[in-house]
Amino acid sequence: MDPVLGRDDQLLVVVAQPGDTTATLAQRYLGDAGKAWWISELNAGEEIAAGRDVLVPLRAPRNGHRAVPVLCYHRFGPKAGKLTVTPAAFAAQMEYLAGNGYNVITLRQLSAFLQGHAELPPKSVAITIDDGYRSTYQLAYPVLRQRGFPATVFLYTDFVGAPDAMTWEQMREMTRSGLIEIQPHSRSHPNLALRAVEENDARYRSRVRLEVEGSKRVIANRLDAAVYSFAYPYGVVNDEIAEQLQAAGIELGLTVTPGGNGFFADPRMLRRTMIFGDENLSEFKSKLQVFVVGQQR
Repeated sequence: MDPVLGRDDQLLVVVAQPGDTTATLAQRYLGDAGKAWWISELNAGEEIAAGRDVLVPLRAPRNGHRAVPVLCYHRFGPKAGKLTVTPAAFAAQMEYLAGNGYNVITLRQLSAFLQGHAELPPKSVAITIDDGYRSTYQLAYPVLRQRGFPATVFLYTDFVGAPDAMTWEQMREMTRSGLIEIQPHSRSHPNLALRAVEENDARYRSRVRLEVEGSKRVIANRLDAAVYSFAYPYGVVNDEIAEQLQAAGIELGLTVTPGGNGFFADPRMLRRTMIFGDENLSEFKSKLQVFVVGQQR
């Protein structure tokens, strides 16, 4: 098997061989064993073990920073599609995280990190699932529960009651586990940045406020949940929407702009990386951006 799983102009992803160390990897791929510290820093000091994936930077990581990827799923089902991940693929992805030193964190931990109140473990990643499809409860939740991985479900509240939506009781069961949080994704899932024809500023502002505060209120009341985050429908946000989050006391706003979140990330403009059902495991691995070379703003 080729030990190089993937590459771009900044780094390689390789499989460590028996006897490998940061020094041997640096000699093999960088031509200089003295660059072992490049590999150590990029992998947050994780021990090199045979069979484990290792990130090898092709440039000195001095101007880089740790980042937290937030993964975004939607549906789960037996037939893969753009927004539908099969149970087998999801299980393989979670197995990869568990077996390769990734630490699955909550959005609360990410919020504390961004505020400078807490450190995060190396190779931190967060899991989110949008909309509230019943397959989240039936297919994804058992895998997460088996691994002990936390996740946040972003629900658009008008969806509840549809045949393929989760029920409130199913959501209560998941939240009681301590692993799953339910947070708002608006009431009706509109593109909040699009104004209706002839909609003036006041009416637009009122409609955005209803979508934000209305969904927050429903979730808080039905699940007795503290609401502190919001996923923008379609990942679209503007200043007015972000201001409505602030007015509602919501700390985090999540887009679907791919990439990891550094310590300097705007809490209401957080990046999330979509996970698609038509991608293979190697493509999933490439989205786990836990270190960014240079500045990503």
